Amino acid sequence: MRKINLFVLVALLLSACGSDEDERIIFDTVTADKVVKLSNEENSPSCAVHLQIRYATEENGHKAEVVNSFILDKLLNLKDLDMQQAVDSFANGYTSSYIHNFLPLYNQDRADESKRSWYEYHYIITSETQGGRQNTSVLIADIDYYEGGAHGINQRQILNFSNETGALLSLQDIFVPGYEERLTAVLLRSLCDKVGVEDIHELHENGYLFSMDMFPASNFLINDETITFYYNPYEIASFDKGSTELVLSLTELQDILRPEYMP
Repeated sequence: MRKINLFVLVALLLSACGSDEDERIIFDTVTADKVVKLSNEENSPSCAVHLQIRYATEENGHKAEVVNSFILDKLLNLKDLDMQQAVDSFANGYTSSYIHNFLPLYNQDRADESKRSWYEYHYIITSETQGGRQNTSVLIADIDYYEGGAHGINQRQILNFSNETGALLSLQDIFVPGYEERLTAVLLRSLCDKVGVEDIHELHENGYLFSMDMFPASNFLINDETITFYYNPYEIASFDKGSTELVLSLTELQDILRPEYMP
């Protein structure tokens, strides 16, 4: 009887391990590269698009459709395409719009060499995936683009997926109802500590929250001990401050975490 029970226990453990393995999301990478010149001049300004995007493969079954629909929407603002079609469509559409919109303007500025750099455009997305807390997978995409003006724009998009369903997780899935006020207060204190100031007035003096209120960012990454909130440039600070990461201990948030996310 002991041998039989031991066998059953081992079988159950192996089955549990297999279940976790089956629920994981398998990712691959799709790419697109396209460069077009704005005019037929040898030294013409150009627009370069480079996309390197992680996506869920067909091995995931229906989960792949769910995950990839969110990736298409959040990163490319597209729907109902497979991933290779999507990145190709984005690259072609972006470069076509570049020529259509800016060739007439460039023709007017062609003689002014100082304005040539204004028309050197690019759009780059790179991404990576990693495991997260509580049977989740995380996709981190970095977006870098220049579309004229004084400087380019750099943004990060973090997407947290349920390994079981492929659903995109939000803060409402992590925290209990009514969490907003408490979480915002903790984030504000964390920002003060990061900047080295005492209160909101000193944050204003240092270029933070000057024309906006503190808020929990939808860009977050949760692991076994902490949750990191990522704010892109301009979201809570002036551009020169760049991006801001606030790392909170799950222990200090126990009163507003859902039970499954307790440390």
